[in-house]
Amino acid sequence: MEMSNFTLFDPRCRQEAPYSMDVIMQLDIFGIVIFSLLTFMATVSMLVFIEECIYIYKKVPPNKKSVIIWVTGAAPVIATTSCLGMWVPRATMFADMTSTTYFAIVVFKFLILMIEEVGGDNAFLSRSKNKSLKISTGPCCCCCPCLPDVPITRRSLFILKLGSYQFALLKFVLTILSIVLWTNGNFSLAEVSANGAALWINCSIGVIMIIALWPVAIMFMHVRVALRTLKIIPKYAMYQLVLILSQLQTAIINILAMNGTIACAPPYPSQARGYLMSQQLLIVEMFIITLVTRVLYRRQYDPIPDLDDVDETKAVLT
Repeated sequence: MEMSNFTLFDPRCRQEAPYSMDVIMQLDIFGIVIFSLLTFMATVSMLVFIEECIYIYKKVPPNKKSVIIWVTGAAPVIATTSCLGMWVPRATMFADMTSTTYFAIVVFKFLILMIEEVGGDNAFLSRSKNKSLKISTGPCCCCCPCLPDVPITRRSLFILKLGSYQFALLKFVLTILSIVLWTNGNFSLAEVSANGAALWINCSIGVIMIIALWPVAIMFMHVRVALRTLKIIPKYAMYQLVLILSQLQTAIINILAMNGTIACAPPYPSQARGYLMSQQLLIVEMFIITLVTRVLYRRQYDPIPDLDDVDETKAVLT
């Protein structure tokens, strides 16, 4: 009860996030160890990514270099921005905006990666001639099995790309808008009322993200058998795991913090402490995903066998 009263009435619990120097000054031995270990993990994640970029630059065909670098960079970039937000709590909003904008690009790049692994647009269309795409899949229409399949044409392929690309474009635009409104005092992550800009912007981001994830899921369901030898299923699983941890997990922790479920721990107010917990979890999780991703993408990038010559891969186009 005393601790509850202390947390409730301590004026530091009603202040903004602490400055970096305040964080450093209040660290005890355990805190120093934790912060140092997490910083080391984030640094190793980025070093592993840089080493992987060098490998990709030397070993990977030109048409795949850019997309693979973007996709493999998701976990280390999130780990790095989380580390920066951990050390500089008042920069958390900008760190989160940077990581989510990067991931918005990754969503589009993963769709392009699957197409390039098949051989590119022309090869994909040639292999999928007279075939169709099953659109009754998540996250939009997994409960609508009655939806008709869509023929695979250059137009339908363009629509799939556009569906994912709009997230990367609009997320960047909304991020710039959020920063502009924040500088004018009209944007605050703690503001959840209907009159606040943050609620409408975050809802818009949620809608366009769901729309962008749909084409990726449609394409994955179509090529998962053909690209099984290229480990597309675990690659897709890592992509989905980054999505869940960086978006859903973070959102849940932030909601709990705003509701006061996560207690204040001076110099951290409740919301800043929620961000801190989220960042620390993400650093550990993204460190592990970075190591797994390195194993999955470090291979010889030879063309996949012709689908007409492999009985197993024919099933994906039927």
